[in-house]
Parts: sequence; structure tokens; C-alpha cells
Amino acid sequence: MTVDDTGSGAGADGRVDPPLSNSLEQGDSHAADSVEEDPLALRLETLILGAERRYTPFQAARSAGVSMELASRFWRAMGFADIGQAKALTEADVLALRRLAGLVEAGLLSEAMAVQVARSTGQTTARLAEWQIDSFLEGLTEPPEPGMTRTEVTYPLVELLLPELEEFLVYVWRRQLAAATGRVVQAGDDEEMVDRRLAVAFADLVGFTRLTRRMEEEELGELVEAFETTAADLVAARGGRLIKTLGDEVLYAADDAGTAAEIALRLIETMAHDETMPELRVGMAFGTVTTRMGDVFGTTVNLASRLTSIAPRDSVLVDSAFAEDLIRTGEAPASEAEAAAAAEKEGEEPPTYRFALQPMWQRPVRGLGVVEPWLLTRRDSES
Repeated sequence: MTVDDTGSGAGADGRVDPPLSNSLEQGDSHAADSVEEDPLALRLETLILGAERRYTPFQAARSAGVSMELASRFWRAMGFADIGQAKALTEADVLALRRLAGLVEAGLLSEAMAVQVARSTGQTTARLAEWQIDSFLEGLTEPPEPGMTRTEVTYPLVELLLPELEEFLVYVWRRQLAAATGRVVQAGDDEEMVDRRLAVAFADLVGFTRLTRRMEEEELGELVEAFETTAADLVAARGGRLIKTLGDEVLYAADDAGTAAEIALRLIETMAHDETMPELRVGMAFGTVTTRMGDVFGTTVNLASRLTSIAPRDSVLVDSAFAEDLIRTGEAPASEAEAAAAAEKEGEEPPTYRFALQPMWQRPVRGLGVVEPWLLTRRDSES
């Protein structure tokens, strides 16, 4: 399946995407026919979709009471390839169109928002489906006995797995939706619900490009998977949110600087104790972030990325706003001199700091002007 990178519907110039049926190349029809000719592929499709092919795109749109133009926008947003007027759609496709259009008609979603819902759902589930086929399902369908083909194993396995995986997917989605809703409600005001102040961090494997030249593809894949798994587990366990993984880099966010700092240092420490993993560097910034479709954007994100690129090996660099938030919340002293003075005060319990901050040389950062990075470390509890 392919997704139109320029987006569906009206673009910045006001142009509206042509209907699905008008953009079909002749070769696409042959491709659709070749899929229909494979009996196992058709049986698997019917099993997974729960219905047989019955409608052309035009017939599906008409049955759903939706214009062909709107149906095309929804289908493209979900990542479905143009199929011309091949009879390849089912009752489920009609129902999905009807539901999305119904939300728009009821005023619960604008048409643009409905397209965004379709796009975000399509992109997320497409990646999940590809992973399950490439890694999970492919490994399970190895023929258990000599002489058996994978096709003889695939259908009954999918038949058994499908309802279990479907229920698990809905469970995880509800859990994540509940957590996300809770965070929004606690934001405090309407402005923070859209543009929020977050701690954003990039964790990057050092020398990954050189590794790609020396390692076999399978070894490289195992290394990336181990890194992503370690990062995802640590981020989740410590109260952060993994935004995305980029092979040799992960992006995560947290509601406060202290949480993000703890995750970063634990990542450095964990990777340092694993001889099979490269060194790591982390860059973090704190400030206003725009969130969209599960991703984060804005100057704060760009600054965190730039800090990562200049961070020394096995170290964490933060911006001044991040350092100020740690100082404000009592997570770190403004300076070691201040910490020592506080400890010497008679009759008062000296404050306990989790982190230490060391100002670095100011330097120009491409696109962001001059910044003052701070080196973040874990503070010795006996200091």
C-alpha cells in the first residue's frame, strides 16, 4: 500500500485530489487481477477482512452515501493504493466510509479532522502490520515438517491468531487512549492542550554509519532492535513517552525535566554496561512543543536534535530552559558552590539533589543562533 506524501484533499494551493477512479494507470488493473488469481492470497484476504470482495470503489462510495471525491480522500489517507474500478472492496469498507462520513455529518469531526483520523490510523496500523508479517508471522510459519509448504501452515495459523491479536490491539489502544486523555485533562488550560511545555530528548547511537559498513545486515538489525527495545522499556518504565524510533536514534518526551533527565542517564548507564552496544549521546530541551498525530514539532524539538549532534560520547547535553527547570524543581543546584553553601547552613538539613549541571561554552547552532549547553550528570549523593 502507498500513501500520497503530499496529503489528501485540498492542498496549500487549494487543489483537490482527483477521484480514485480517475487516477488509475492501466497497469494497476493487471496488478489487481494477478492478486485475485492467487487462491491462497484471496482466501487469506477473505479470512482477515471477514467478507468477500463485492464492490468497486464507486459502488462502495454510493452504498455508503459518500461522494467519490470524499471516499478517495479517506482511502488515500488510510494508505490504500488506487485500484481503479476493480471489484475489491467489502461490506467492511462500506461501513467504515459510512461511519467516518457520519461523524462529519453529525458535527463531531470536521472533514479535515476525519481525514487526519484516517491518516494517523492508517500510518500506525500499516507499520504494525508490516512488522507482524516480516518478523512475527514469518517466523511462526516456518514449515514444521519436511515437505510441507509455508502456504499449508499460514492459513490455519492466521485463523487462530487473528481474533487474539485483534482483541489485544483494541486493549492496548484503549489503555494508551486513557493515558493520553488523562494527560490532556491535567494540562490545566486550553492552550496547553495544543501547544504544551514538554521535555524532549533524542538518544543517538555514536558511529552508527561506520557500523553499517562493517556489520552484516542481520547483525545490524539485531543491534537496532536491541537498542530500540532497551530505550522503549526504559522510557515507559520511568514515565516518559516514546515518540518514534529512527533506527540509530530514538525520540522521547516527558512532562517534566526531571523525568527526562533520569531516563537519559539510565540509557547512558545501561548502554555502557553492554559491550555489544555502541556508545550513546543524548540531547534534551525543554519548552513549548506542538503535537500532531503522535509526533512533536517546533523549535524545542529542533534544539534537542542539534544538542544531540554536538554532545560528547556517553554524555547528556541540555539547553538552558531544561537546566532552569531542574533548578526550579530542586532536582539540581544552580552551582556546586550553592550546594556546598546550603550544606554548611547550621540547623538545616542540606538539600538532596539528583543531578548536577555544568555550563559549557556558548556556541552557534545552525538555524537557532547561539545556545548555552549544559552538561547533565548524576550527582554523587555524598557530595
